[in-house]
Amino acid sequence: MNCHRRHARPEWIRLLLCGCLLAVFALLPGYAQSTPRKIKTRVEPLYPELAKKNNISGSARLELLVTPEGKVKNVKVLGGNPVLVQAAVVAVSKWKYEPAAEESTIVVKVDFTQ
Repeated sequence: MNCHRRHARPEWIRLLLCGCLLAVFALLPGYAQSTPRKIKTRVEPLYPELAKKNNISGSARLELLVTPEGKVKNVKVLGGNPVLVQAAVVAVSKWKYEPAAEESTIVVKVDFTQ
């Protein structure tokens, strides 16, 4: 008797579990959107003087919480050079998105190059 076979789950159980997990994540706000929010007004960040003087380039990754009206409500820093991050936060805080039925969580990447 093959002991590995006894503990293996049938394929249909794995598929059912995966389907249930997908359904749960689809119901959580911000994880699944039927259509991505389109940006109406995009403000470009000002390149920080310290970054210019020290020849610093790179990017900042930010998570935006956008209201149903399209205003950026909150900005969470996910990563990036600290010299560049603050300029990116200031800029994306001024962005405007198209209206939607509920709040959205959007991850953006802001690039800084000289």
